Amino acid sequence: MITSLLVANRGEIARRVFRTCRDLGIATVAVHSDPDADAPHTREADTAVRLPGAAAADTYLRGDLIVRAALDAGADAVHPGYGFLSENAGFAQAVLDAGLTWIGPPPAAIAAMGSKTEAKRLMAAAGVPVLAAVTAPTERDLPLLVKAAAGGGGRGMRVVRTLDELAPQLAAARAEAVKAFGSDEVFCEPYLPTGRHIEVQLMADTHGTVWAVGERDCSLQRRHQKVVEEAPAPGLDPALRAELSAAAVAAARAIGYTGAGTAEFLLAPDGRFHFLEMNTRLQVEHPVTECVTGLDLVALQLRVAEGEALPAEPPAPRGHAIEARLYAEDPAAGWQPQTGTLLRFELDSVQAHFTTTSADTGVRLDSGAEAGTVVGIHYDPMLAKVVAWAPTRAAAARRLAAALARARIHGLTTNRELLVAALRHPAFLAGEVHTAFLAEHAEGLRAGPGGPDPLPALAAALADAAARRTALPSGWRNLPSQPQVKRYRAADGSEQEVRYRLTRDGRLDAEEHPGTTLVHATAERVVLAVGGLRRSFDIAVYGSLVHLDGPGGATVLTALDRFPEAVAPTEPGALLAPMPGIVVRTAAAAGEAVTAGQPLLWLEAMKMEHRVTAPVDGTLTELRVAPGQQVELGALLAVVCPADRPTRSPTKSPTTSPTKSPLTSPTT
Repeated sequence: MITSLLVANRGEIARRVFRTCRDLGIATVAVHSDPDADAPHTREADTAVRLPGAAAADTYLRGDLIVRAALDAGADAVHPGYGFLSENAGFAQAVLDAGLTWIGPPPAAIAAMGSKTEAKRLMAAAGVPVLAAVTAPTERDLPLLVKAAAGGGGRGMRVVRTLDELAPQLAAARAEAVKAFGSDEVFCEPYLPTGRHIEVQLMADTHGTVWAVGERDCSLQRRHQKVVEEAPAPGLDPALRAELSAAAVAAARAIGYTGAGTAEFLLAPDGRFHFLEMNTRLQVEHPVTECVTGLDLVALQLRVAEGEALPAEPPAPRGHAIEARLYAEDPAAGWQPQTGTLLRFELDSVQAHFTTTSADTGVRLDSGAEAGTVVGIHYDPMLAKVVAWAPTRAAAARRLAAALARARIHGLTTNRELLVAALRHPAFLAGEVHTAFLAEHAEGLRAGPGGPDPLPALAAALADAAARRTALPSGWRNLPSQPQVKRYRAADGSEQEVRYRLTRDGRLDAEEHPGTTLVHATAERVVLAVGGLRRSFDIAVYGSLVHLDGPGGATVLTALDRFPEAVAPTEPGALLAPMPGIVVRTAAAAGEAVTAGQPLLWLEAMKMEHRVTAPVDGTLTELRVAPGQQVELGALLAVVCPADRPTRSPTKSPTTSPTKSPLTSPTT
């Protein structure tokens, strides 16, 4: 019997496992890197063990340190979570060799599925449909998808649309794969841009029972990473659902699988499906299955590891559940991950963290972040998973969109607005989902409702006036013809100037804002009436940053000085770091001719590589960085002199302290 369990992971999945352990009366042990010393998962565990360092390679990927931590803390079992070492057969064997219980499938099953190429061979032999690898690509095979054989999560994946792209994309995929998974093996397969990503949840015991616990649709993706998942998959007829479940069970039986796992398939537009891979662990998106079945999949993992037998059949699904992954990233800037401090994080009407029942009145939140959490460069930028259940798919989408829209998320740019727009999009509600959905509908998902709304900036100015109010109303002057002026910068970089006047009794002057009435104004809340309709804004100020939350969504503004200080001009053609990160490699040298779009260097941040390219044809006159160098946001990386301008003498030596300058938007 398991009495104490170490989770070899961090963040929300560690907290998720701890919750079940508390319910079952099992003591918990956390491991933490130095940046995670005060993280929620570290504080919640009964015991915590430090893994010295910050980078994943020095901490959460050190299986030897984690096994030692389990033994030192008196744990008798290890749960790997997902990511990091969760699908590492060597780590699983090391846990067993230390006399500990491994919460996962046998190491041999992990090894069998560890290489996607070998997994496809095994599955084909078991009669499971597979998408054959392309070994000698020709024009007829395009487009292709380059994939890492040893991992997933979008890392080591590249789309190839022309044969000229093949060699550089293979090189880029290998470089990313070896850093993420320790193997540079990659392969090519046909790319189906409008296929659907369907996966089947598996649970198997050591007594021969294998469950197919329903399927999930994970088609809404960006950078080949899932963003929205749901169960059950919309629009599948019973026959196809049965075929997918049978194929998944056959895959599990073929390798002697036990525990929780997932068989992933690509469903083509013509209705045929093909095996992609098996994830030999609990999936990030497991909550949607829990919500529609009422199961606690983590509890089942523990019971299977203790030798218990599963019932003959899993419970039938009820209703519909949708999960959205909330990331600290900027969709409008190529999904660039964001770093900084999460200043406020609140969702209304959420159930307790990690609730696993299908309640009719709640939204589930699985999160590793809270107000005060610092999001750095070393780990994935996911802040939370927000899940809604309802009797129907439409009701679940509406509930989830409303919960996200009303959330208070301050301090970091997130993908929240895009998630809300996707959940409310007519094509999504019609079930027309596929892996290119976000790209296909990008313009509509990111477009505002007909230009900038002037009311949030006015509300911010009035809240500022209320905060500064003394004996006389702010904005009231001896010269009433002179309005107050405030300037703000919106999240898209545009600037708004607000001009307003308050009368002696604190009312908004109708001449400046006809049809708008000030109903109420404090430093924290402003209520305006426009054409008889009230608009309320809750306002929080952090230095120059102003967050406004209202029924129409959230707005972030930066208050600007009325008389701004002069800023030193940025070097023409300068490429500035779009995020903090580490330079992993460079592809050009100072003095070389470059073409627009040519990759110059790659930054690694939050487990992903980000390409920095030449903005124009010209000469790379300066390269200020070298591989292995850490750079801050806005650091000068390189300078490209356009071909129509004379070049300066190149600067070849990288600096150890890169010059900082205002952030631009280099192509990445």
